[in-house]
Amino acid sequence: MISYVIPAHDEAVLIGGTLDALRLAADALGRPYEVIVVDDASTDATAAIARERGATVVPVQHRHIAATRNAGARAAGGDVLVFVDADTRVSAGLLRAAFEALDRGAVGGGATVTLRGRVAWHERLGTALVARALRWAGIAPGCFVFCTRAAFEAAGGFDERYYAAEDVAISRALAKVGRFEVLRHPVHTSDRKLRTFGLLDHLALFVRFALRGRGLLHSRDGLSLWYERRRHGPDEPH
Repeated sequence: MISYVIPAHDEAVLIGGTLDALRLAADALGRPYEVIVVDDASTDATAAIARERGATVVPVQHRHIAATRNAGARAAGGDVLVFVDADTRVSAGLLRAAFEALDRGAVGGGATVTLRGRVAWHERLGTALVARALRWAGIAPGCFVFCTRAAFEAAGGFDERYYAAEDVAISRALAKVGRFEVLRHPVHTSDRKLRTFGLLDHLALFVRFALRGRGLLHSRDGLSLWYERRRHGPDEPH
């Protein structure tokens, strides 16, 4: 069985579309599956919307993405785990490519990110360059990560020392277990980080990371790109 795990905090705006797309894609493959939404301290209708769409809701109070993902994995019953962010749309083609990679012997992997919304040409170019670099480095962006349960457990799950970049850590850990494959096939995620945080915000984060190193990732402090409420794009509901 496939377990789809979706971490969510105050995602009432987008969680419905994410779950609808996931159901459509998963049904098209014809494999048994379950959908688990890990509701991390939401104050909106995230949990209610997830239940309306047939997902199992696991409530937690972490506000810590690695811990939240791990809570979903513990609640899951599948032999394969697929972690999907609440602002991310998957297709049947992407899921098929992921499972084919596992059938070829990979222990896990990710996908190439593209942004949904009215993204300027230079933003699309920058995103494409980053996506290519991540694929070359064998790092799966956290919005879509898949792996076998056996590999996930051998890797120790998501490293809860980190409040961000847990996707980098799990990619490295899974690669030590076996072959880790970042697919060319795209996954579509929201452009809301670009709508909320500008170039100066990203540069400031880069400088702080250069000064403090991985120690910056051991607390939510200074990680507003991941933990502050985000502005939705003009093509997304408000």
